[in-house]
Amino acid sequence: MNKEEIKVLLEGVKDNKINVQQALERLEDLPFKDLGFAKIDNHREIRVGYPEVIYCEGKTVDQVRDIIKFMLTKNNNILGTRANEEMYNAVKEICEEAEYNKLGRTIIIKKKEQPLTESYIAIVAAGTSDLPVVEEAFETAKILGNRVEKITDVGVAGIHRLFSRLDVIRGAKVVIAIAGMEGALASVIGGLVDKPVIAVPTSVGYGANFGGIAALLSMLNSCASGVSVVNIDNGFGAAYNASIINKL
Repeated sequence: MNKEEIKVLLEGVKDNKINVQQALERLEDLPFKDLGFAKIDNHREIRVGYPEVIYCEGKTVDQVRDIIKFMLTKNNNILGTRANEEMYNAVKEICEEAEYNKLGRTIIIKKKEQPLTESYIAIVAAGTSDLPVVEEAFETAKILGNRVEKITDVGVAGIHRLFSRLDVIRGAKVVIAIAGMEGALASVIGGLVDKPVIAVPTSVGYGANFGGIAALLSMLNSCASGVSVVNIDNGFGAAYNASIINKL
C-alpha cells in the first residue's frame, strides 16, 4: 500500500463509500506482517516509495513461496532476486503470472500497470560474462517503472564498441556500468558523460581478480568524477539507486 492508496482509502471513509471496518481490514497488516520466519514490511512503500523486494538466496523454497503468497494479497508488483528454478516453480503453482529470468535469477510478478519514465537508465556492461548482473539490474529497473537501454559487450579491450553506442549512453539520465576483470569500464564512461555513473564490479575474472575485489578497488579508486560504486555483483542495488535518480 502506497501513500496514494491510503489517501483514496481515507477519502472513501470520509465520503461514506467505505465503512470503518472495511478500512481497518485494509490497514490491519501495517506496518508489518509476522509470518514467524519473516516479518513482511508492508509499510516500506509508504516510507521509501517502493515495496519490499525478496532476497531469495539463503531462504528455503517454502519460505520464498509463503512470503510471495502473502505479498500477493496486497496486489503489489513483486520482485524476488537470486532465486533458483525450484523456487520459481513453487511460486508458479500459486501464481500463473510469475515470470522467471533464468540468467538474472529473478522472479517477477506484475499486478499493477505503471507508466514508464520518459527519461531512461542506460545499463552498460563490459562483457558477455557480466550478463547475469546486467539482467538482475534490468529486471529491477523495469519493475520499478523505468525505461531502460541495455548496451552489452562494450568493454575496454575493444573500446571502439563503446564509442559506437555513446549517443545512447549520453542520452540517459543515469548510467549503470557493469564490469569484471580490472573494472576499467566505469572510469572510461565517467570521463565521457555528464550524468551520474553507478559502477557495479562483478566477480568475473581470473585468480588475481579475487572474486571481484580487484574490480571493486579499481572502481573505488576511479579518477573520473561522478562515479559511485555498489557491492560486487549487486545489480539490484545499482538499479534501485538508479531508479531513485531517474525519478528525481
